[in-house]
Amino acid sequence: MSDYDEICVGTFLKSQGRLFDEPVAEDYEEAEAFLEDSLAVVADTIQEVRAYLEESGMDVSGLSDEELQEEGEVFALPDGRYLIVEA
Repeated sequence: MSDYDEICVGTFLKSQGRLFDEPVAEDYEEAEAFLEDSLAVVADTIQEVRAYLEESGMDVSGLSDEELQEEGEVFALPDGRYLIVEA
């Protein structure tokens, strides 16, 4: 797991509507600040996503990897990583 880079911030900024009804960030700096404030997590694999969500108390045992990727908190990044943002 790593920190936020341009891919993470840009993907969140563009796709934040899948998690929130109204935008929480209007530009790159606001998006980066929101991710930092919300303690968003970057995972390298879907298995890391599953482990993180399980540790956070979410029951994901019945979800396939594809279904897990569709969860609102999980943002698939173009480079194959995942950004997890808890609302």
